[in-house]
Amino acid sequence: MELKHYLSYLQNTITNKWSDLAMKDLDGATQYTYGELAAQIARLHTTFRLLGIKEGDKIALCGRNCSNWGVTFLAVETYKAVAVSILPDFTGEGVEALVNHSEAKMLYTGPNVLKKIDAKNMPCLKALVYMDDFSLQFAADEATEKAYAGVDAAFAAEYPQGYSAKDMNYPTDNHDELALLNYTSGSTGNPKGVMLTHKNLSGNIDFAVKKIPHKPGDKVMSMLPIAHMFGLMFEFLYQVCDGAEVYFLTKAPTPSTLMKAFAQVHPFMILTVPLVIEKIIKGKVLPVIKKPVMKVLWNTPLIKKLIHKKVRNTLLTAFGGNLRYLIIGGAALNEEVETCMKQMNFPYCVGYGMTECAPLISYEDWDKYAYRSCGRIIPGMQIRIDSEDPTKKEGEVQVYGVNVMKGYYKNEQATKETFTKDGWMRTGDLGILDKDGNLFLRGRSKNMLLSPNGQNIYPEEIEDKLNSLPLVTESVVVDREHKLVALVYSDPSLAKPEVLQGKTVEEVMKENVVKLNKMLPNYSQVIAIELVEKEFEKTPKRSIKRFMYK
Repeated sequence: MELKHYLSYLQNTITNKWSDLAMKDLDGATQYTYGELAAQIARLHTTFRLLGIKEGDKIALCGRNCSNWGVTFLAVETYKAVAVSILPDFTGEGVEALVNHSEAKMLYTGPNVLKKIDAKNMPCLKALVYMDDFSLQFAADEATEKAYAGVDAAFAAEYPQGYSAKDMNYPTDNHDELALLNYTSGSTGNPKGVMLTHKNLSGNIDFAVKKIPHKPGDKVMSMLPIAHMFGLMFEFLYQVCDGAEVYFLTKAPTPSTLMKAFAQVHPFMILTVPLVIEKIIKGKVLPVIKKPVMKVLWNTPLIKKLIHKKVRNTLLTAFGGNLRYLIIGGAALNEEVETCMKQMNFPYCVGYGMTECAPLISYEDWDKYAYRSCGRIIPGMQIRIDSEDPTKKEGEVQVYGVNVMKGYYKNEQATKETFTKDGWMRTGDLGILDKDGNLFLRGRSKNMLLSPNGQNIYPEEIEDKLNSLPLVTESVVVDREHKLVALVYSDPSLAKPEVLQGKTVEEVMKENVVKLNKMLPNYSQVIAIELVEKEFEKTPKRSIKRFMYK
């Protein structure tokens, strides 16, 4: 079966929905019809050409979710350049390090990032552009500045009658070429830039469009970080490739802003991480159905169907009243919450993926989804469990297929360690497959934590900074009810008078919390340090046995 290129989907959709709304910033003035989207993409192509950007050159995007982020990404992809997606939550130093590591020639960024970076620290940059209005903030030389000033005139000369659908000619012959560098970690150590090809992106989009085709008027909200693959692919790229209206939540996704946005947008699909759903169910539903009378009614034959339906409809209304799919990913869903949702026949499912697969590995529609599973392996992908009995004894989940990355940028060692000798990718996750092909994860051998709003948190990066602070010998960062706590062992020999300066070890640790958090993005801040009495237990390789610490 031939894989249809995602840019082919995009071009067809733009042609057929030229005057329809494509994307809009909630609480903002920026919006584009599909025709305006195509024209802005073409204008950015003119910008790239005038600045001497060539096919394969890297262009970095670092900003909040917004329409202009989406437009810029599509312009880079349709120009045959390579997008570099960077989280705006990184420190200024972290953003600069990733721009340098990727060798990006241009950087498009928003107001918050602009305040904390310095273009002079990024020697590869030809231009730094303010994403909100596409104004030039830095040019490497006068020629670049002059070229940028001539973009409007050049675009008008190129399309004197205005840009039309006939002018589109998006490339579809580049399946194996690099499309995107997505960084799974920040600037500590060796950054892991995941190299994703157009085939990887097309594998995800082709599956999504065929599995869940849009209906006229379908709307979706982009609220997960668009610099992450889950948000990028399924709240934005799949949606515009198949003709939905995308609304960008430009504010922080607090419960109040989310509920207001749901009521405004009426999304047909919501993609989220477990914590959001768990908060809603644990806060609104479980307290009601656990009351003595309701507990009886909830489980009483005949009556329970009416109760389940009423609660279900109340929840659907809270999500905007038009919800057909609630797709959860990123971590395991609480069992009590999932049981409740299953009982009321709520349209939810839990999928499984990772950045290295752009991101999808397994999925199943909610009406066929097996309870507590992560769905089935998607078409174009193969899965195996590294176990003598994959249906009963868990083993590492390994995958092969169209979605699997090329490797890590400038990191041959990490790439080599991620693939088996016969070319299968090690996910680092443990699981089993039932006789029907449903995947059940039994634990994550990787250490990644997930923040409440879907950000990936890598404890090693936090520990690396913490271990350099006064009186810290070694540390382990743990997640306690979605709050990060650092467990610290402080060797008594470090507590010298000149270090303590009249303070207690506990007082020094409180100061360390403040120092540490100044070096970290908001989503990975530590709320406290707890001292442990002895060194952490180690493996023979001297790695800390993390599973022993909670």
